[in-house]
Order: sequence, then structure tokens, then C-alpha cells
Amino acid sequence: MRDRNKFTGTDFNESNWARPEFSREFSDNADVYIIERRRLLDIMKSFYRFHFAGRGAVSVLDLGCGDGIAVQEILSVDRMIKATLIDPSEDMLSLARRRLEGFDGACYVKTSFQEMLEGDILGQDFDFIVSSLAIHHLTMSEKRELFRLIHSHLKRDGYFMNIDVVLPPAEALDGWYMRLWQEWIGEQKTLRGIDGEYFDDVVRRYKDNTDNKPDTLEEQLAALKEIGFKEVDCNYKYGVFAIYSGKKASQSR
Repeated sequence: MRDRNKFTGTDFNESNWARPEFSREFSDNADVYIIERRRLLDIMKSFYRFHFAGRGAVSVLDLGCGDGIAVQEILSVDRMIKATLIDPSEDMLSLARRRLEGFDGACYVKTSFQEMLEGDILGQDFDFIVSSLAIHHLTMSEKRELFRLIHSHLKRDGYFMNIDVVLPPAEALDGWYMRLWQEWIGEQKTLRGIDGEYFDDVVRRYKDNTDNKPDTLEEQLAALKEIGFKEVDCNYKYGVFAIYSGKKASQSR
């Protein structure tokens, strides 16, 4: 059992994500908000296909599953998986159940990262652990503890992949990346025929939202290596959006 007083930086119940209307609005407009979201998911599927094709029944854990789209995408290349989907929002878990209706190999768990760090509740190990746009809500100390928990619950030769936003290492880069993001929003509005100014302040909303606690890609990759992950690398990056992954090697303890 971890020290409950150690992790005080993140409380899901006090975040915007605890409000169903906030999380549903983001889910409904994710393809506009997230730069190259389809490419992010395609890269995840390619990674999964390369490392797990032909391995039989693969156990998958989706941390902060939201509406279940990551598991749905994995199912499109492998119907044999057994999936555990974790999210602190009952509303999001309901959306995930609806999205994955007809798939009998799913288990849904309502819990937050905070609760996971306070007490290990997973109870099993997994071949592939994935998270998408959720871990950046943790402080860096919490990220490290979550990475340790993930490593401890990966099977030998299992992989962890995180799709997330990261903190640029310099102010000038941050300014440029925010402009890239705003340009993406403008392009999506034009392509989708979206009128009005609703999406025009996405960058400001991201910056002002205290739920967001991104850390640099370099610091997160270093943390994975320190914990014992192998083959740690950034698999994709576009401005503040990045994918990184690591492996639990056969000799890891």
C-alpha cells in the first residue's frame, strides 16, 4: 500500500472531467481538438499489429479509457483480445460500453489514477497497456508512480504506450506549438463547415485549465528508463501531441 498522503496533486472529483457535460463535449469534438487524431490511432494500431499479431489472446488495459475508442480501434485488428477499461467517470464508461456493445471480452472498472496510486487494485498483469490523453492530468511525481505501477503489471515482453500532450522544453517552442494547434483548429473548421467562434479559444482553454499538468517528453522518457522500461522511444510527435512507448523486457524484475 502506498502512502495516501504522498499523492495530493490530483483529485478527479475536483476536476472538470468529473462533470459529464464537459467530458461528453470533448468526446463529441475530439477529432477537431486533437491534432491528427486518426493518425495517432493508426500508429497505435500499427504498433499493436507489429508486436502482438499472432500471439493469441492478448490482454489489454486501457487507462483513462474515455468513450472506449482505443479498444475499439484495437478490436479492428484483433477480435481475440481481452480488455480491461478503466476510467473515473461512470458517464464515460457508459459511452465505452455503448461503443463496444457486442464485444464480450471487456471488463469495466470505475476508478481514478489517484485511487490506483493509493492502492494497487488491478489484480492481474497485461500484455499491452495503453493510455490516451489522460496521464497529463497527473503531476510528474504521480506520473512516475503510475509508470512504476504500469511496469509492475506488464507481462514479460509486454508494452506500454501513451498518447498524450507534453510540455515543450522552451517558451519559443511552446508559442509555435500553440500556433500549430490553432492552425489545425482553423483547418478543421473549414473542412467540416463549422461556423462561429466556439473552437477559436481552444489554446487558451487548454492553458487556463488547471487539470492539465503536462511535463516534457524528455522527462517522461527518462522516468520510463529509470523505472526499467526498455526500447523507450517517442513514436510520433506533432507540436504538443506525442506518442511514446516502452517494453518490459524478459529479464526485468
